[in-house]
Amino acid sequence: MVKKKDKDMEDLPHLTKDGEGEKKKAFVDVTSTESDLTGILGAFEVFLRKFKGAAFVCAIVPAAIAYLIALSVSLTPGYLITTSMYQVTNEYHGLLHAFLMAFSLVLSYGTYGLVLILVVPFLNKLMPIKMKNWRGNWYSVQTIPWYYHNALVQLVRYTILDFITPTPLNIMFYRMMGMKIGKGCVINTSNISDPCMIELEDYVTIGGSATIFGHYAQGGFLVLASVKIKRGATVGLKASIMGDVVVGEKVTVKPHTILLPKTRLNKGDPQ
Repeated sequence: MVKKKDKDMEDLPHLTKDGEGEKKKAFVDVTSTESDLTGILGAFEVFLRKFKGAAFVCAIVPAAIAYLIALSVSLTPGYLITTSMYQVTNEYHGLLHAFLMAFSLVLSYGTYGLVLILVVPFLNKLMPIKMKNWRGNWYSVQTIPWYYHNALVQLVRYTILDFITPTPLNIMFYRMMGMKIGKGCVINTSNISDPCMIELEDYVTIGGSATIFGHYAQGGFLVLASVKIKRGATVGLKASIMGDVVVGEKVTVKPHTILLPKTRLNKGDPQ
């Protein structure tokens, strides 16, 4: 584990509740039901903090609608393939008919995956509130886009992403979800959350089953914080990188290493 800070690598600002990167953290009362926002958003945030059950519904509903649309659109080509195959092969011998129907189902699943990795990024862009470096109460307006963004990522992850990792398709998907990826990168994991908070410079290698996410929870706060992995770095098998971490140029993060928030890892630092 590495907790070392390096002034030369202090690329990420200290986070405050308003996400503007002030160097002095502002005090936030996580038990307060008041809001620093004004207008409609402020009133909505007060509502979220006073009625926590309703807050969960407000977080779930946008994701549920997005799931309904994404799954329906992505399954439509497969449905057409399967029904068309049934009509064409209905009079065939039983074994041949069964084989062709099974083939159509497999083909349908493949088309589902290809369509899904295009539809999900489009739905992600429809969220009017965008994720940014931020620190604050779990029951806040800013947590809704965070929940929505990751719900969409997990839909792809648990249905198709493992089958296209590592290929140019998973790189394409993460880029469309807002992840900054340089040339020559290899991502051999699907354990990535908050891709829009992650930057990989050129020729970065992410090893199998490594975990990277641009957030963490601490002391009653949710913190959204960028992750940066610099040129030529390698993240080993099953290593874990949390939010607010910078991995230096040509650094190798050893397998199973955990990089805690605020870690600045230079080449030659102990792990």
